[in-house]
Amino acid sequence: MPRITVTVDGVKYEEDVEPRLLLVHLLRERLGKTGTPVGCDTSNCGACTVMLDGKSVKSCSVLAVQADGCDVVTIEGLGANGQMHPMQRAFHEEHALQCGYCTPGMVMAAIDLLREDPEPSEETIRQGLEGNLCRCTGYCNIVRAVRKGAQEMGQAVSTS
Repeated sequence: MPRITVTVDGVKYEEDVEPRLLLVHLLRERLGKTGTPVGCDTSNCGACTVMLDGKSVKSCSVLAVQADGCDVVTIEGLGANGQMHPMQRAFHEEHALQCGYCTPGMVMAAIDLLREDPEPSEETIRQGLEGNLCRCTGYCNIVRAVRKGAQEMGQAVSTS
């Protein structure tokens, strides 16, 4: 069985894994990172999106062995000092969720989108999140939340 080393939310782990173990299952079942849901297991819904070396990936389409030596950030690893990440806060304040199942993946994908375009248009946001499905909200509040998160993240960067 291969042994991998992966840093998740700032903590380094060494794990023996089956070659076919998916990253989402490593995160949830072995490391207790249950904020990353298993949505479809087919990479269609995006609920399991995490950051892998700074880029969003659907963790149901990545083998744990592919994450060897990588840095993974889950929804649990976004906040700091007991405070929500600006994008998490924006989703909360803009009521960009109903059941909440898609929210972790939406937040992670939105943050990655802003890495590429810190001031996206509504169309860019909708295109950037098209691989993440929500069956509840109709996306209007999600788009508003991403715009608000972008503003707050921009302020956080400019005041640092």
